[in-house]
Amino acid sequence: MSRFEQFTVSIFSITHYWNRIATEEMREHGLKGTYALYLLILSTAEDSITASQLCEMTQRDKADVSRAISLFQKKGFVEAYGESRYRAPIKLTPEGKRIAAKVREKADNALRIAGEGLSEEMRRNMYKALEIISTNLKEMCDSRE
Repeated sequence: MSRFEQFTVSIFSITHYWNRIATEEMREHGLKGTYALYLLILSTAEDSITASQLCEMTQRDKADVSRAISLFQKKGFVEAYGESRYRAPIKLTPEGKRIAAKVREKADNALRIAGEGLSEEMRRNMYKALEIISTNLKEMCDSRE
């Protein structure tokens, strides 16, 4: 298998299995598995993140983020928006924080199990390498626009 194939298959495999875990957790709340990431980011943002920033951080489109936030509002996980929906800070309610904490626990457990056999140095190097690859690919794509 070539380096490209190995990299691509590994990334897709990790994404596939994470999505299965997230879907299982979010199903009990009537939410898509892909929305787990939004809750995790909102829970660490301390009420200071906007939908626009959430789109940028997750590399998801505006429509998907808007649908998620709208559903979060209906379920009582986030406070209602003000006038400027896309630029208003998104604030988790106590119930939203509770659900986000459950998702965080599941995510932390998944990473613990997935990382068995990795030393702390290997883990740091892996995350640094992924960050560099991501940044380089983003710059390559941005330069083509």
